[in-house]
Amino acid sequence: MAPASKTSFLARIRDATPGLHPSELRLAEAILRFPGQLASYTATELSQMAGVSNATVTRFVRKIGYSSFEEARQAVRAEQDTGTALFRVDREGVPRDGQAARHLDQCHGNLERSLAHLDDAEIGTLVSAMLGADRLWVVGFRAGQSFARYLAWQVMQVRPNAFTLPRDGETMSESLAGIGPDDCVIIIALRRPPKQFGALIDMLNESGAQTALIGDLPGLEGMPARWTLPCSTTGAGALFDHVGVMALCGLLASGVIEGSGSRGRERLRVIESLHESLDEL
Repeated sequence: MAPASKTSFLARIRDATPGLHPSELRLAEAILRFPGQLASYTATELSQMAGVSNATVTRFVRKIGYSSFEEARQAVRAEQDTGTALFRVDREGVPRDGQAARHLDQCHGNLERSLAHLDDAEIGTLVSAMLGADRLWVVGFRAGQSFARYLAWQVMQVRPNAFTLPRDGETMSESLAGIGPDDCVIIIALRRPPKQFGALIDMLNESGAQTALIGDLPGLEGMPARWTLPCSTTGAGALFDHVGVMALCGLLASGVIEGSGSRGRERLRVIESLHESLDEL
């Protein structure tokens, strides 16, 4: 079993289930329906919701490895922050009035926090690196993969050798083997990354490639990269809001297209000619 400090809240409940009393099992079932609500409930509110006593709540949190209800609640809040969607789902019966307005307000705020702090000179140096590198690699895992594909797809209109990683059917090691000091690597670093993420950053740093990190990971600005571009992704609902990430990808893609000069225009001309020849669009 993993050390207690590393064991997730849900895993603790699952591991403790065989030894729970009936009232504790009823409490566990109530929590598992909407585990994120533990972050906002008091012990008394939770006991009333599950139809058990306060003493049952106290015994339960101790059986799953926490010294107090407050420690368990803080653990749930931490898992909400890491991006676990199950911990961010609203409980049943919550009024949905005004949901669109809340999402709109959140999107505006995330755009402001993601773009307002950007330095035009820094963005310019990254765009130049994207244009001048022998090969451009855009890396994204899980939710980050769609943004990586979008950015690479837009950039390849004006420059060849733009790739998305990881590629279908390849291991990360097979993909990384081709990266060298004359390349540029952009990583979409969103919660929750795979376990090898830290090792990946170290390997890219050793490769000599110019590396940029875009995302919402805690401590992003302290990671070893030439550029770090943090984005706000706070969500108004169960999911994180990635409008700031998308806007930043669009900003970089536009900068590359606009800065590609005659070579980029010639590549665009060839692509349009091929579209006509193949009658694709």
